[in-house]
Amino acid sequence: MVPVNGSGEKWRLVLLGAFLICGLILEFGQCQQDEQEGRTTPPDRKPKSSKGKPVRGAGRATTKPKPRAKATPAPPSAVNQGPVHLTQVVNKGKFRRVADSLSIRSGDTLELRCKGNPVEWGVPVYLEEDDEGRLRMVQHDRYGTLTLSNSTGADTGEYTCFPMYCEDRDCRKVYDKAVKVFVFFPDPQELFVPSSSYYEVIQLRTNWPTVLPCQVTSPDAKVSLHREFPPVEVAVDGAEITFNVKQGFTIHRPKLHHAGELYCVASLGNLRQSSVKYMLIYVNYPVAPPTPVIQATSNSVAIGQNLQVTCTVIGEQDVVIDFTWEYPGQQIGRPLYTQDSVHPDGGGLGRQQSQTVLLVDEVREVDGGPYTCTAQNLQGSRTTSTTIKVLAAAAKDKVKDKPKPKKP
Repeated sequence: MVPVNGSGEKWRLVLLGAFLICGLILEFGQCQQDEQEGRTTPPDRKPKSSKGKPVRGAGRATTKPKPRAKATPAPPSAVNQGPVHLTQVVNKGKFRRVADSLSIRSGDTLELRCKGNPVEWGVPVYLEEDDEGRLRMVQHDRYGTLTLSNSTGADTGEYTCFPMYCEDRDCRKVYDKAVKVFVFFPDPQELFVPSSSYYEVIQLRTNWPTVLPCQVTSPDAKVSLHREFPPVEVAVDGAEITFNVKQGFTIHRPKLHHAGELYCVASLGNLRQSSVKYMLIYVNYPVAPPTPVIQATSNSVAIGQNLQVTCTVIGEQDVVIDFTWEYPGQQIGRPLYTQDSVHPDGGGLGRQQSQTVLLVDEVREVDGGPYTCTAQNLQGSRTTSTTIKVLAAAAKDKVKDKPKPKKP
C-alpha cells in the first residue's frame, strides 16, 4: 500500500468541498429559474380558467379617481389690503403719484392706476351717462386701471377709486378708504364745463349752503359772479360767499336778497366767456318738522249736535304748513269741511300760528272714533289724534194724560 502524503490529502479535501459548494449554488439557481417559469404563462399557451369564486372587480376597467377641483379663492378683503393710492401712468413703465388735482391737456389720454383687488371707479356724471367708448376700466391682479382717451373739457371732474370689501361674491364699496383726484382738461375754446341746459333752477335754503356749480376746465381761469338784473358784479367776501375752483361759488347763509338770476364769467388770457344762468329761488326752510296740537269742542257729543276739531301749529314765519285729516266719517263718504287760517303769533317775533278746523255737522253714530291730524312742512311731518265719543240722544219723557172720569 502506497503511503499518502498528508498535505496532498488536505488539498484534495479542499477542492472536493469547493466543487460541492459550486454544485449546490448551480442547483439553487436552477430551482429559482424553474419556479419563475412555472409562474409565467408561455406566450403560445392560454391561461387556464379558474372555476373558483370570481374576484371582485375582475374584468372591470380600473379608473383613476378624478382630482377634486380646487375652489376659486374669494377676492381678498379690502380690510386686509394695504393703503390705496392713485398713480398716473405717464409713459410705459413710468408712473407719477397724483395729488388732489391733476391737469391734462384736452385731447390727451388720461391713465390712472389704483392699487388693490378688487377696486371700483367713480367718474363724472357726464362720463357715466355717455362715454362714447372712450372710457375703459380693467382689473388686474394687484391693481385696477382707468383709461380715458380723446379727452375733452367736458370730462373735467372728480375721479375716485373705491376699494371693495368682499365676502364670497358679495362686494361693497369702502367709502372711508376711497382716494380721489380732481382732473382738469383745459380747453382753449371752452372755459366752462359744458351744460345740457341754458337755465338751472337752484333753491336757496335758509338752513343749507347753496352751490352755484361754475366749474371751469382750467385751474388758471379767473372767475367772477354777476347778477343779471340789475347788472352788477356780486361781491365775494370769502365769508358769506366763497369760490372753489373745483366746485364753484358757495352761498353759506342764503338770504332773501341772494335770490334772482345770476351767472359766472371766466377769463383766461384773451378769452372771456359766460356760464349758464342760475335762477335762485329763496325758500324759507324750517328748522324742524311741525308739532301739531289737537283739541275738540267736546270729547263726548250727542247725536244730532255739531262738532269742531281744531289742529294748531306754532312755528316760524313764512313757513307753509300742510294739514291732512283722517276721521271716522270717511268710511261712509262724509265730505271734509275745514276752515284754515294763518296769522302772527303774539308769543314772539318771527312766529306764526297755522290752524285748521274740521267741521262735523249733525253728528251721527258713525262719527265716533279717532280723529287724526297730520301737519307737514319741508322738513317732515308729525301726527296727533283725539277720540270722540258719540252719545245717544236723550229720550223725551212722554206725559200721558189721565183719563177723564165718566159722568154718571
